Amino acid sequence: MKYQIIPVTPFQQNCTLIWCENTRKAAVVDPGGNLERIYEALEKHGLTLDKILLTHGHIDHVGGAAKLSTETGVAIEGPHVDDAFWLENLPRQSQNFGFAHCDAFAPSRYLEEGESLRIGDVSLAVMHCPGHTPGHLVFFEPVTKLALVGDVLFRGSIGRTDFPGSDHKALINSITTKLWPLGKEVAFIPGHGPMSTFAEERAHNPFVADQLLG
Repeated sequence: MKYQIIPVTPFQQNCTLIWCENTRKAAVVDPGGNLERIYEALEKHGLTLDKILLTHGHIDHVGGAAKLSTETGVAIEGPHVDDAFWLENLPRQSQNFGFAHCDAFAPSRYLEEGESLRIGDVSLAVMHCPGHTPGHLVFFEPVTKLALVGDVLFRGSIGRTDFPGSDHKALINSITTKLWPLGKEVAFIPGHGPMSTFAEERAHNPFVADQLLG
């Protein structure tokens, strides 16, 4: 599996384009906006968009999804149904976060823990990791050991838990019981900022380092 990180929106959200080298089929994860950058990357790599995937319902991650789906005819999949209220409240999110107006929408289907998604010959595991939002998902590709974690975990930090439906205890549990068992060698793309590895975060992250959590 190959990937390209495409920062979008004023929040510099890490929209990620992932693709199968054999079939040139691609998925875009969290198209929050700036669709021209996504189209440019698709054209550059000679890819066919096959899936639009959402980790959670915050506007900087989903703000361009409905338009991208309409323009390409590609279905939106995810997040987990527990984030439906975030998608229903996109007009209010637009106002609260200073974004252009964004209509509410529902994905073609919500995703559940344990599902597997195919992009050409690539298989992604779907993991439900609540805490930052109640319906937050993580996508994991086991061959290259790459996780797309949205706003669950960052290099040196973790997701905010001061939003409606957030739960700090649930977030820590998601990280330690869902992500860490995937292996220290796993690299991850967060929703914002630079990539890191689980080994690095378990050693040095001031919120979830092993020595802090015992």
